Amino acid sequence: METKYGFIKMDISEFESWIANFRVGRTIIYLQQHHTVAPSYQHFDDTNHFQLQKNMKDYHVGSNGWMDIGQHFSIFPDGSIVTGRSLELTPACIYGNNSGAICIENVGFFDTGEDTMNQTQADAIVRATAAICKKFNIPINTDKIVYHHWFHLSSGSRNNGSSGNKTCPGTAFFGGNKVEDCETDFLPLVRNVMIGGTVPQAPVLLKYVSVTASALNVRVLPTSSSLKASDRTAMVLGSVLRVYEEQDNWFRISSSQQHWVSARYTDDVERAEVNAVVLNVRSGPSTSFAKVGSFLKNQEVFVYERSNGWCRVSLDNKWVKDDYLDF
Repeated sequence: METKYGFIKMDISEFESWIANFRVGRTIIYLQQHHTVAPSYQHFDDTNHFQLQKNMKDYHVGSNGWMDIGQHFSIFPDGSIVTGRSLELTPACIYGNNSGAICIENVGFFDTGEDTMNQTQADAIVRATAAICKKFNIPINTDKIVYHHWFHLSSGSRNNGSSGNKTCPGTAFFGGNKVEDCETDFLPLVRNVMIGGTVPQAPVLLKYVSVTASALNVRVLPTSSSLKASDRTAMVLGSVLRVYEEQDNWFRISSSQQHWVSARYTDDVERAEVNAVVLNVRSGPSTSFAKVGSFLKNQEVFVYERSNGWCRVSLDNKWVKDDYLDF
């Protein structure tokens, strides 16, 4: 491993070990696949991983006005993986669909007629995807492993690339950027890396909560006087955490470690799955409010509030009818 500019560079074997042991409090449901377009293969010289990652961060912060680089990981043509945004922060990669997601940017321009992905990078993408799915118990299907191309650029609605979409992660990305291409050409490769083609069973949890403080410290005992956990950063506002134990108004947020947060700075949320073919998202809890997007069947959301048969599914005003959710 190497570090520079606050990033870590790993080969795929190092990454598999690193991600398996890395502690993340935020609940992860989705894995996004993207391509960078620029930088492309012609910008990469086998030695400039850190500089290209820094350039992307500078652009995202300076030009886009984001708080950090948009993606959590970049996978380079030589198979190296470089860390980016903190895993405790949602990515800035698919408008309206970043909550509960991890974002991979695959370095290259993978539209037909542009860069041809080499086998080393392809193997790293498949193995990294499998490692992330194993770590966070993400099912290997097109509901949970998603391409940017499947979401409308302006509304964020998932329309599977029918109109108003980018080509990302590329029209030649593992056979194409359509849902059927992913199912036929990409996901079988990921399943082959997994043991038996399945992910481990998730540990039993009590509930989900959302952080209401700007920064919520994680401590090694359920008291405010105990030490902060050395291998976890503070949980950020809006993060959805898993609760495995309650004690004296404290929540244990790890299934294997004594990592605790004060319940005082959290609100309960509910995890739900869309059961309608298309579910309209509105700016308030009735049909009189404007439509601001839509979800497709099997998409998952967290419900922050209920009101007269409607559910708020984001920190801001995005509401859906609760008849079309399975909790």
